[in-house]
Amino acid sequence: MGLIGEVLLLPFAPVRGSGWVIRQVLREAERLYYDPAAVRAELASLEEQLTAGEIDEEEFDRREDELLDRLEIGLRAGYGNGDGTAR
Repeated sequence: MGLIGEVLLLPFAPVRGSGWVIRQVLREAERLYYDPAAVRAELASLEEQLTAGEIDEEEFDRREDELLDRLEIGLRAGYGNGDGTAR
């Protein structure tokens, strides 16, 4: 883009900057949400809740399926190194 294009788009710089910030925040939130280490920790916590009698089998199965789906997506997308550490 040339100098004239930059000058014409200058009033939109705050919008472009805000868009960049929003994309970065979303990317980091997604990385944390799908991080295999975090999902495994949630699975362990879920199992503890089941053993303590805080949740029933049906609730455990439903939440475990959701967590396993997140784990699969996170590993497929490369959010972790497969050894429980994030990149």
